[in-house]
Amino acid sequence: MRTNGMALLVAGLMLAVTAQAQQKQYGPGVTDSEITIGQSAPFSGPASAFGIYSRVEQGYFNMLNEKGGINGRKIKFIALDNGFNPPKALEASRKLVEEDGVLAEVGTVGTPTNSATQKYLNGKKVPQLLISAGGSKFNDPKQYPWTVPFYPSFEVEAAGYAKYALKAQPQPKIAVLFQNDDYGKDFVKGLKRGLGEANLKLIVVEQSYELTDPTVDSQIINLAASGANVFMNFTTPKFAAQAIRKAGELNWKPMQFVASPGSSVQAVLKVVGFDKSVGIMTAQFFREPGDPTWEKDQAVIDYLAFMKKYAPNEAPLDAIGVSGYNNAQIAEYVLKQAGNELTRENLIKQATTLKGVTLSMLLPGMTLNNTPEDYRAYHGFQLSRFDGKGWAAVETVKAD
Repeated sequence: MRTNGMALLVAGLMLAVTAQAQQKQYGPGVTDSEITIGQSAPFSGPASAFGIYSRVEQGYFNMLNEKGGINGRKIKFIALDNGFNPPKALEASRKLVEEDGVLAEVGTVGTPTNSATQKYLNGKKVPQLLISAGGSKFNDPKQYPWTVPFYPSFEVEAAGYAKYALKAQPQPKIAVLFQNDDYGKDFVKGLKRGLGEANLKLIVVEQSYELTDPTVDSQIINLAASGANVFMNFTTPKFAAQAIRKAGELNWKPMQFVASPGSSVQAVLKVVGFDKSVGIMTAQFFREPGDPTWEKDQAVIDYLAFMKKYAPNEAPLDAIGVSGYNNAQIAEYVLKQAGNELTRENLIKQATTLKGVTLSMLLPGMTLNNTPEDYRAYHGFQLSRFDGKGWAAVETVKAD
């Protein structure tokens, strides 16, 4: 009887071990103790202001690892410099997949860089997960099922600006500055959609610039000379600051909208001068540290404490850092939801079935929702105006 009992015990243990093993399903880069993910980032080059985004993410994963990781697994986060250069971004993605063996590329910043790697990653069936790019091409589940955007849609943002300008500015004459790539062109597309066919004539002048241009001064001179009373500033931080500064020097004072990626109070408006930035409007999705509105907000207090401990060399009030923090939080959520089924397929499933998800630094009441048919997580924004100290809410804008 003892022998039979022992045999039954051993059999039971073996079944338990087998069941546990069956429950665990791992893709590349995953072990019982570690999950390897990666991204490429503009640590150098014309968009290096976005480098803080990735460094804050690294700090967030360091914090998680100190606490034991996600579901007992530490996060190995590999961030490679792409200089905001598409060929370098593709080279980085190849290295992450073919040499480093990542489970997924997560949170890479930028429309041109993500555009360069989209076909490669989808061809390899590697998640291009939660990317920080708002181009419409990234929400295409049928053609690119492995690409999941996280940054809000640029088209939705620009369409919202257009509709507000139409109702708030008598006889609008619109001048447009845009980056000559998919990033800028998506904003222009959204602007024209928001205006509608009948109002396209309200755009009196368009000027583009290249990422390699030293300044946009000549473009702003041309825009100001047009007599426009609305300025759509569809740029990234370096050029946003240049454009605002030059408009001030020319004493050109249109109703001005700045693309959200170029609207950081610390990285852009403070550089220009708060007095020259009063009245500028942008789309907001999250609490911005340093804004008096959130001075006593617990989420912001916690964020600043995190920055002091885990990203001590970064500017704690730079809103770009908050974007990195948000991206790391949503990556944590998706990985946690995946449980022990850490496969590439399950990551996509978890990232495209968000329902009522919120993050600590999102604006109050804002939630993230998407479906396998529509990967967009954001469905609107808060239009805000800079009052010289911080952002004041103007209205809530819903996506069409």
